[in-house]
Amino acid sequence: MICVRAGLYIGAASDLKDGQELASAGITHILSVDSEEPDLQGSFQRKFVCALDDPCTDLLSSLDACVQFISDALAIGSSAVLVHCHAGCSRSAAVVTAYLMKSDKLSLMKANTILQEIKPDVRINEGFLNQLELYESMGCEVDVTSPVYKQYRLQKVTEKYPELQSVPKEVFAADPSSSGQTHDSDPVYRCRKCRRTLFRCSSIMNHNAGTGPAAFTHKKIGWAQTAPAAQDQNQCTSHFIEPVQWMEQALLGVLDGQLLCPKCNSKLGSFNWYGEQCSCGRWVTPAFQIHKNRVDEIKHIHVPGLRSGHS
Repeated sequence: MICVRAGLYIGAASDLKDGQELASAGITHILSVDSEEPDLQGSFQRKFVCALDDPCTDLLSSLDACVQFISDALAIGSSAVLVHCHAGCSRSAAVVTAYLMKSDKLSLMKANTILQEIKPDVRINEGFLNQLELYESMGCEVDVTSPVYKQYRLQKVTEKYPELQSVPKEVFAADPSSSGQTHDSDPVYRCRKCRRTLFRCSSIMNHNAGTGPAAFTHKKIGWAQTAPAAQDQNQCTSHFIEPVQWMEQALLGVLDGQLLCPKCNSKLGSFNWYGEQCSCGRWVTPAFQIHKNRVDEIKHIHVPGLRSGHS
């Protein structure tokens, strides 16, 4: 068990057996990030996060709660908190790094360097480091509405459900055409053929533009040869979105297929849980793409004297 700063310790599961050391350090709170909840003796404030030391484990979704637990403990002047996993090198280190990033407004690189200087055997696995990068990009707060988090969540679903016989309901965005689903400030997209509302602007998961024609050189007929001369080489011709409730039946049990309008059955685009390449050259995983020429954006406007309107 090593002191990171006043009141904050990082350690291994074996440290829990040394009651005298815990008492000497004044430990009052214990945060366990492990595959099994430890059998603790004593009157500690406890929090348990079930997590394997596996790059595929979703630790990101628990970071806010872990950081808050540490912060609450340290806010009590006479308290001290021990963050531990099995060996004290990866899972607990990732959580403590997240705390340092948020509390001290540090970059991931700086926080990780500080922790490694204090505890040289720290070795956060690559998957957790990638998750900490996402945590940093969201301002050290997990924003479930962020396109970055939505994309991450979908990638986790792809890893966890390779056969795709069951997809968590929370993965699907609400169907904007359903009764009661109104958000005047959020533009919607409708099927160009039948005008059925399909998804909201907030469901679009933007990506950085790819390299254009250079990304398609593996094809026999190059993208540059088939694309109109006036077309911007980095133009995206599709919207990549989070899955919406009306897609659910089409997605279950298959890895890829077409996305059809739930009202008129016209083709809107396609999906592939293992990813598809955007026209700009960027590979998006998983991919739920709607062709822009199959939908229209509907913006809500407010006109004095009228309740609502569209443009």
